[in-house]
This record gives sequence, structure tokens and C-alpha cells, in this order.
Amino acid sequence: MRLFVSVDLPESLVEPVRTLQSAFADADGLDLVDPANAHVTLAFLGDIDDGEYEDAVAALERGVEEADVAPFEASFEGLGVFPSMEYISVVWLGVEAGADRLTALHDALEREYAALGVEADDHEFTPHVTLGRLRHAGGKERVREVVREHAADVGRMRVEEVRLAESTLTHDGPEYETRERVPLR
Repeated sequence: MRLFVSVDLPESLVEPVRTLQSAFADADGLDLVDPANAHVTLAFLGDIDDGEYEDAVAALERGVEEADVAPFEASFEGLGVFPSMEYISVVWLGVEAGADRLTALHDALEREYAALGVEADDHEFTPHVTLGRLRHAGGKERVREVVREHAADVGRMRVEEVRLAESTLTHDGPEYETRERVPLR
């Protein structure tokens, strides 16, 4: 099973994310993510065998405990791209308030999962919500324009838990199923 750990945006932010994505509507080659699936990925585990699942859950629980992050408010604002404005592959919505707490959770989870053999990220963690992926450079100029000029602010939420989710890739895009929820302390 293909697993990741995330903080999911609530239903109340689905329409604001959809509205924000509409600014990119004419960016050729940009595949937008379904706003109902909007989330901040804290750790990507990849393919985990059924026999490793309980270890993955235990590592999640230890990581949340180690991070020692109490429930908090997060705000979703600002736009950016990965890896750079010159070569765009991902367009994202940033996290302002709460970014430090999401980073603390990420760091603790990464340590726990590294002990299980999950490869650590090779780049600095940037808390974000993926809005879309650019398949080819046709829409690059439009993406640059929106990122530079659009004041994105989709709202706030109270983060009270993280989830372990299974991702199944389909022709219609990924489907996510929550496998476990771990409350913040």
C-alpha cells in the first residue's frame, strides 16, 4: 500500500481553494488537484508492505509525541512553485501561521520513518498544499504571472490531528483513504 501522513484541509476551505485554482484556468499543461483532496503532506512513506503497516503506525504515534505539538491555528496564503520559477513542476499554496508547527511535525516524523528505512527528503521542507502540476512549459508564463501577482489567502483552520492515508492512483487521479488518525497533544 502507498502511504503518506498529512494534515487535511477542512471542507470549509474546498471552495476557496477551487476559486484560487480558477486563476490558473488558462495555464496550458497545468493539471489542477481536486480541491476536495487538499492537504499538507508531512511525510511520504511510499509503498509499505502489509507486514510493515503496524511499524508505520507506531512510528507515526511516536513522531507526533516527539514533536510535542498542541492543536494550533494554520493559515493558508501565498503562492509558490517547485523547484523554481525557471523550471516549474508544482504550483502550491503556502502556510503562514502554523508553518513552524507543521515543520516540527515533519521533522519528527521524518526521523521516525528514517529509522524504518524510509528515505528522507533531499530538500528543505516547505509546508504547502499542492494546487497543480505542470506537465509541460506551455502554461509556464501564465503560472509565473499568477504566482507573482495574485494575493492568495484561502483561510484558516484548527489543526487537531494528522492522518495516515493510503493513496491509490487511478486514471481519474489519486484516491485517498484515511487509515489512521492521531490527535495532537
